[in-house]
Amino acid sequence: MSDWSGLEFIKCDIQGETLVVTINRPEVYNALNKAGKAEIVKAIRIGNKDEAIRSIILTAEGKAFCSGQDLNDRAVQGKEGKKVDLGHTLETEWNPLINAIRESKKLVVGAINGVAAGAGLSVAMACDMIVAAPKVKFVSGFSQLGLAPDAGSSFTFVKGMGYSKTLEFFLFNEALYSEDLYGWGMINRVSDNPLEEALTMTQKINKMAPLSLELIKKNLQEASERDFASVMARETATQRFLGASNDYQEGLEAFFEKRKPQFSGS
Repeated sequence: MSDWSGLEFIKCDIQGETLVVTINRPEVYNALNKAGKAEIVKAIRIGNKDEAIRSIILTAEGKAFCSGQDLNDRAVQGKEGKKVDLGHTLETEWNPLINAIRESKKLVVGAINGVAAGAGLSVAMACDMIVAAPKVKFVSGFSQLGLAPDAGSSFTFVKGMGYSKTLEFFLFNEALYSEDLYGWGMINRVSDNPLEEALTMTQKINKMAPLSLELIKKNLQEASERDFASVMARETATQRFLGASNDYQEGLEAFFEKRKPQFSGS
């Protein structure tokens, strides 16, 4: 059993074989302080080590998913007239959080219940699959503070919408909605109950071969960032590895025996 004690800013709940991580700061629209980010990273890492957990859902309490950086956190305020190093905050807090989601061996499904703003955009869009409630707002806000998009959102939105539309989005801070991002292919589904829909998705994911899931995720990340020849080389190496796995043998046997496979992750 995993130890979920000592968590102050998030809640963790096991539903079947899915770990549900819930950001729990509704009083500040789930803005994240340093400790809150660290708790999410901790939860994802524990979930990856627990063999009983096959998938992870990231969601939030209240009206917002995540409004970004908690500006009351001393880490982003200058001290005694000194200017703050926001690059340090990214390197030590936000980037590790985004990378924990992207590098998770277990698929992370985002159940976006409400507004995602600032670096909260990056957290939402880092998830492997995304379900959002109707009319949820995705807001930048960086230019209003004299800042630039961070924590990977520049990459994510240019990949999804292209340069010109992304520039417009980040400059003028006009909200995009769930339906807009669905149209761009940047989120998977729009649902009146995103958590319930995410759980339905993870129930299917949980029955799949863990090694296959992990490597499909890695290969698609590579495919979005590398040249075609590199992607094909990685695909070949991956298939060679998976072809020698017990799960592949089980999948074959189940196919011929006309039954559902029982994958073990080996």
